[in-house]
Amino acid sequence: MTTTDSRPVLRFEDAASQALYSAIYAAALQNLLGTNTVPFGEMHARSGLMDPAVGMVRAGGGYEQPWTRDATINSWNATSLLAPALAANTLWAVVEKGAEGKLVVQQDSQQWDQVIWTIGAWHHYLVTGDREFLQRAYDVVTNTLAVREQAAVFGRDARYGLFTGPSFFNDGVSGFPAPTADAGESRGSESTSYPDVVSAMYLSTNALYYAAYMRAAEMADALGRPADGHRAKAAGLKQAINQHFWNPRTGSYNYELTADGRPGAYQEGAGLAFALLFGIADGSQARSVISNAQRMTWGMPDTFPRWDRYSSAEPGRHNAIVWPLVQGLWAKGLAKHGDVEGFATETRLLAELVRNSGGFWEIYDGNTGAVEGGYQGATGVLKRHWDSQPDQTWSATAFIDMMHTGLFGMTFDSRGLTFAPNLPPGWGDVTLSGVRYRDSVLTVALRGTGNVIHAFNLDGTPSTEYAVPTSLHGHHTIDITLNPA
Repeated sequence: MTTTDSRPVLRFEDAASQALYSAIYAAALQNLLGTNTVPFGEMHARSGLMDPAVGMVRAGGGYEQPWTRDATINSWNATSLLAPALAANTLWAVVEKGAEGKLVVQQDSQQWDQVIWTIGAWHHYLVTGDREFLQRAYDVVTNTLAVREQAAVFGRDARYGLFTGPSFFNDGVSGFPAPTADAGESRGSESTSYPDVVSAMYLSTNALYYAAYMRAAEMADALGRPADGHRAKAAGLKQAINQHFWNPRTGSYNYELTADGRPGAYQEGAGLAFALLFGIADGSQARSVISNAQRMTWGMPDTFPRWDRYSSAEPGRHNAIVWPLVQGLWAKGLAKHGDVEGFATETRLLAELVRNSGGFWEIYDGNTGAVEGGYQGATGVLKRHWDSQPDQTWSATAFIDMMHTGLFGMTFDSRGLTFAPNLPPGWGDVTLSGVRYRDSVLTVALRGTGNVIHAFNLDGTPSTEYAVPTSLHGHHTIDITLNPA
């Protein structure tokens, strides 16, 4: 098994920043490209597109498989840039041949958020320019969207114009405020065991569908194919999200809409991050979401506030608890909207969680910062404690993305790589060297503080583009001087 293992070096001039952020960044690279890069087996080769000379990225120490959402998040966060062949294999590892041999995202028991694969696939193309990958990926995307649109379960509720099913990665019942069953939570820990969760609509899942339709339209444009109404479907979904989830009273988006139309004015960290990242929130809404977000001592929680059946002594596995996955998405959203202070805080908290715990764990207690897997269930034997798994890949790639997308402001599009940095006060000047982008190797230096570019020099020549083109070859140096807003 071989990989194209590209490991940039992060160097801060400030000693404290170097000791914290640079050390965690190096550890995160080892987590992704060393610890969690593994061979793949027959069960992962159902697409017929895997490169046998390249491994794949597993979900983490406790999970040998990649999972659809993990494969996507890890490719989006880091792998597509750092190891393109590895990222492609990991994305193909969660694709299978369905009816009539058509390629679709794997149809496992957690189908509600499988369209997230579209975001990772489009990002992979933007980073690599691999048109052969894009052609196959577009077939996967259109086939998968067709399956979901026609599905009786986890399909679209025509009354609201929204997709049903649990929220993003919340496969445990602890992520939902009041699931009902024959007796409390007697159906067990799986969120799909509860009919009122299956039939409800959630912010993050619908945000992912919106983004999937938009990315599908962009794929079609890039390939010169008919867009098949993807943009119109996206526009309708965006309108429905803002109609049914936006809450003027809280100045933020609700988490839940039940099948009978009752809103759940709770907070979902990933859902809010997606609203910021995908442009579902307009400028004033984004500012309101950021200013009204409720955070815990150790970062942005998964869902909030605490449901009555849990407590600070027994936190829910998906409730009032901190997943680095969510911290990374939230930090990415804050950086996109220029909140340097908020980005700095979330990034510092994740770095300290990793340093204090000695690794990239799956989940942490939001109040104490201790490694904590949380509880599922309600009472008695049904309410059992779960482990927080070690070496969680998306915890590591969340931090890598904080550095790449947040600190250095890297954004990829069809024209090239654009920079919109966010350098917090007190972090000091910083350089990221050895960044491989297509046929070039970049060294990027940030000076000053803030997120307003005062000067941008490519190989010593001033530029107002703040970007490098896809056609760049060889080694190049970028120097960016920043001023506070």
